[in-house]
Amino acid sequence: MNIRLPTHGDEPGFGSTSAALYNVIYCSRAADGVDAKEVDRIIETSQRENVARGITGLLVFGSGIFFQWLEGPPTSVIELMALIRSDDRHHSVVMLNPGEAVDDRMFGEWAMELVSAEDIRTVLLDALDETDSPASAKSLRDMLEQLEMAELGEAIDRD
Repeated sequence: MNIRLPTHGDEPGFGSTSAALYNVIYCSRAADGVDAKEVDRIIETSQRENVARGITGLLVFGSGIFFQWLEGPPTSVIELMALIRSDDRHHSVVMLNPGEAVDDRMFGEWAMELVSAEDIRTVLLDALDETDSPASAKSLRDMLEQLEMAELGEAIDRD
């Protein structure tokens, strides 16, 4: 289910197109007992709450790992990260970028979209093709590189 944020100019959920944007990318381990049904509940709550906060992004869940890209007003994103860090469904939160100001949203149509682990490469490549932001492009290239390294490691482990 895709929830579209209200739009004004180029920025969903804002009264002005000059609003500062901030993005954070992290991964974390899921606590024992977090399963697909629990992830569905997380997505449902995120879609509802993120609209009010002006936050968009995506969540990938697979093999007990959360990977998430959050973007929106700096205060909203920082407050959400504090909630995530205190959520007992997550542990070992690792920041993949330190948080950065960005010019545009990568996932402006998604209040929060669950992307399957199998589809993450396609989503990241599509986002890389669409961005005009050097900071976002660097983050996307870094994530694709990390993904390739992880896939290479899995292939070596299987041999």
